[in-house]
Amino acid sequence: MTVEEKIRHWMHGREDELVEALAPLIAAESTRSEAKPGMPFGEGPAKALDRALELARRWGFRTENHEGYVGTADLNEHADGLHILAHLDVVGAGDGWDTDPYCLVRDGDLIYGRGTDDDKGPLVAALLAMRCVRELGIPLTKNVRLIMGTDEESGSEDIEHYYASHPFAPYSLSPDADFPVTNIEKAHYCPRFSASWKRTEAPGVRVLALNGGIRVNVAPANCTCLLENADKAQMEAVLKQVSGETGVSLSAEFQGNTAKITAVGVQAHASTPDEGKNAITATLQALCALPLAEGAAEKTVRQLHECFPYGDNRGKAMGIAMEDKVSGCLTLTFSMVHLDTEGFWGIFDSRDPLCATEENTCRVTEARMAAFGWKCEGKLDPAHAVDGNSDFIKTLLSAYETYTGRKGYCEAIGGGTYVHEIPGGVAFGAGEHDFDSHLHGANERARISQLLKTAMIYALVIGNLCA
Repeated sequence: MTVEEKIRHWMHGREDELVEALAPLIAAESTRSEAKPGMPFGEGPAKALDRALELARRWGFRTENHEGYVGTADLNEHADGLHILAHLDVVGAGDGWDTDPYCLVRDGDLIYGRGTDDDKGPLVAALLAMRCVRELGIPLTKNVRLIMGTDEESGSEDIEHYYASHPFAPYSLSPDADFPVTNIEKAHYCPRFSASWKRTEAPGVRVLALNGGIRVNVAPANCTCLLENADKAQMEAVLKQVSGETGVSLSAEFQGNTAKITAVGVQAHASTPDEGKNAITATLQALCALPLAEGAAEKTVRQLHECFPYGDNRGKAMGIAMEDKVSGCLTLTFSMVHLDTEGFWGIFDSRDPLCATEENTCRVTEARMAAFGWKCEGKLDPAHAVDGNSDFIKTLLSAYETYTGRKGYCEAIGGGTYVHEIPGGVAFGAGEHDFDSHLHGANERARISQLLKTAMIYALVIGNLCA
C-alpha cells in the first residue's frame, strides 16, 4: 500500500471524530473584545485557544500557550520544517442565521456555525493531518508546528507577536483560503476619513445620526439612520423604490417629528463585496432621494453617496479603479460609518492589485477627500507574491491533484491571511471554488468531506516536505 493509500485509508470513517473535535471550538464565541491579563484579545479568543490546545494534547501533541497570543502544537522534536498557521478568532455573527451561530449543527455532509469554514474547521483538519502522519509512522526529519492564532480577523497582532521572538520556518502555509494555491495576496488599503462641524439649523430633512458596519473587513449588512422633518408618505415611497433597486430591505419607524430608517442587506467578506448587499450605500442612496437640508451633515451624506454609490465595488467613483492580468481588479467596500450632528468618520476597505501604488491609490483618495474638507489617514499595505514555479508550490499542487483529481494552479485573492508578511508563505485550502461557505455571512458552513480531504492533502504534504 502506498503512502497516499495509507493516508486515505486512515482518514476513512473519521467524520464523527472530526465533528466531535470541532464542536467545542465553534461553541467558543471568539470575537475580539477587551483585553484582560493573559487574554490580549479578550475572553472569547482565549477560551477557543484553551479548547484547541486541550484537543491537541488529547491527540498526543506537545503544546505551548504563548502569552495568550497564539498556541502551538508540535508533531515531533526536530527543528521546524513547516509552519501551518490557522486562526481561532471569528467575525461577529451578524443577523440572518437559521441556527445558533455558536452551536455546531450537522445536516448530512454539511456543518453550520461561525468558524466551521473560517478558520476553526480547517485548523482541526490540519491537526488531524498531523495525527495521521504520526500514527502511520511516516518517517520525518523535520517538525511540523501548527500555530493557532487568535487575532487574524482584527489585524494579526498575534502572529506579529509570535514571530518577534521565533524564527520563520523554511515552509509556511495557511488553511484560510481556497484550493489550489494562493500565491498572491493583493495589497490592502483601509483609510479612515473624517470631518467635524458645528450643528446648524436648516429647513428640510435633517440627518441626526447615521451608523453602519461592524468591522472594517466586512461588507455591512446593517445600517440605521435618524432623520428629522421627513414626510412619511414620501419617505416610504423612496424606501420602497430603493429596496427594489438594491435588494436591501429599508424600512422606517416614525415618532413625532423624527424617523428611524433601518437597512438590512447581506453581509459578506470585504474582499468579495459582490457577494453582499451593502446596507450603508443603499441607505445613502435613499437619503439622497429625499429633500435633505443644506446643513453640514446633509452635505456630507451627499458627498459620501457621490464617493460610494450603491453597486460600485471597484472604486470607480473614488477614482482608484484599476486591474492587471496577474492579480485582477481592485475591489472596494464602504464598510463602516458613524455620523452625528457634530461630525462623522468612515472607513472603506480596498483590496488592490499588484499595479497599485501609494501614488495611484492613497494620493488619489486623499486628494478626493481633501476637496471635501475631510481628513484622510491610511497607508497601503503592500501585496504579497510568491513564485508559482517554486518546488514548494509544486509539492502542494501535487498533493492537491492526488486527492482531488483536479488540475492544480496558482491564483491571486483579495483577502489577506497570516502568511501575508511571511517570506515564501502561501494560502493553501481549505475551501473549493465550487462551494459557497457563506464566508463572514449568516449560516456559515463547511463540508465534512472537504475537511477530511483537506486533512489527507496536508498529511501528504507533510510527508513530502518534512521527510
